Amino acid sequence: MGKRVVIGNREIGDGAPCFIIAEAGVNHNGDVRLAGRLIDAAADTGADAVKFQTFSADALVLPRAEKAEYQRETTGSAESQHGMLKRLELPETDFAHLAAHAAGKGLVFLSSPFDRASVDLLDRINVPAFKIASGEITNLPLLAHVACRGKPVILSTGMATLREIEEAVRTLREGGTGEIILLQCVTSYPAPPSEVNLRVMEGLRQAFQVPVGFSDHTLGIGVPIAAAALGACVVEKHLTLDRDLPGPDHRASLEPVEFAAMVQGIRDAEAALGDGIKRPTAVEIEIRKAARKSIVAAVHIPAGTILAPEMLDLKRPGTGISPRYLPQVVGRKARKDIRKDELLAWEMLS
Repeated sequence: MGKRVVIGNREIGDGAPCFIIAEAGVNHNGDVRLAGRLIDAAADTGADAVKFQTFSADALVLPRAEKAEYQRETTGSAESQHGMLKRLELPETDFAHLAAHAAGKGLVFLSSPFDRASVDLLDRINVPAFKIASGEITNLPLLAHVACRGKPVILSTGMATLREIEEAVRTLREGGTGEIILLQCVTSYPAPPSEVNLRVMEGLRQAFQVPVGFSDHTLGIGVPIAAAALGACVVEKHLTLDRDLPGPDHRASLEPVEFAAMVQGIRDAEAALGDGIKRPTAVEIEIRKAARKSIVAAVHIPAGTILAPEMLDLKRPGTGISPRYLPQVVGRKARKDIRKDELLAWEMLS
């Protein structure tokens, strides 16, 4: 059994069920009521956790900073990145309310902090873990501020080199974080499946000896299900109530029905993995009687006849002598008359 991390009441790691995070992010569009509906939707889909983003636009970005290309495509270029993020802020008081709402729905509440004050806020409302966005992986001062809380950290690795991941992990460990989960991630909205490189997860697992998972920005549900089949302990995916809503991340998000299908696909994938021991399953035991063959008489065989190969045939059902014993049957003597197409049994032979 590999290393496991406990977040809330959930064990995460090798052999544990995949921990599925509904990334609400900023898909609430700055409306706490919409944020509450996203929590409800996350619970209805079967997700394990819901995650938001905690930030102050003034602390996060310079007033004239340009938007990323995908942000210009989804929200236009008339306003700055600061202006867009200012509209997507939630007041500090909303986060305690949302955390309580999530707990009432049986969900683990998470949020990604982008500044020290946001870390402090999330710590005050007692989040069970910190989720660090890919863009903050080189923000070692922020990671150190998170680490001293001693809580588990889920760290996305989009845009990062292996050396940058090593620095981030070392900063977290030296600062007091003993439990880390690394997520393979491609920071593109949407991300082309050809660039996702799911095999990186195994490399991260071997390099850092921690549970690994996948933060997904591809369209559809196929890639996150494949990640779970490859051993992702965590899968994170954006959730929206409507992909046509205004905002930067709705386009690369799943609507609730799709998210529920992804959750079911992940559960089916991990159930299908099994334990790796090859053996007939319970449902196959009965079916093999109908699907396998037995040794039968190809012709009428009188009692006392020495059986020759041309007197025998192989036909269903598989309830008689298995074809594997044909060499042992040939040359034996029939103790009784055997009708054509009759299944042979050992007691018929001497």
